[in-house]
Amino acid sequence: MSSTEEQKLAFLSSPRYAVVGASKDETKVGTKVLKWYVEHGKEVTPVHPKESEIQGLAAVPTLANLPDPTHTSVSVVTGPKVTLSVLEQAKALGIPQIWLQPGTDDENVTKYIKDNGLADKVVYGGPCVLREGDGLLKST
Repeated sequence: MSSTEEQKLAFLSSPRYAVVGASKDETKVGTKVLKWYVEHGKEVTPVHPKESEIQGLAAVPTLANLPDPTHTSVSVVTGPKVTLSVLEQAKALGIPQIWLQPGTDDENVTKYIKDNGLADKVVYGGPCVLREGDGLLKST
């Protein structure tokens, strides 16, 4: 099993999840990712700076507002500039695992991950949890 596979499995073994980038727009990938967690019976919190509720779930404005950040895996579905800020917050809060969905990273994000010792905690540069999640859950 590759280290990336191990990271994805560690990500999916979390007791809690958060999605940064979910919105009220059901056509957006962030909302589809949020719904995926709900459909799989996962405890998930949307993170949105302006919305208090998304898909019937109470939203929090930042990762710092999560009830238990050190036991929450975070899916990120944002542009690279916001992703960088999310990674900085996640590092400060001790978020255990992060999955950057496709299109959320760039060279600055990748450099931050490597320079800050986060390579073993961040899944990036690959497929979305929507594409791989079901298969990974079946393998656990």
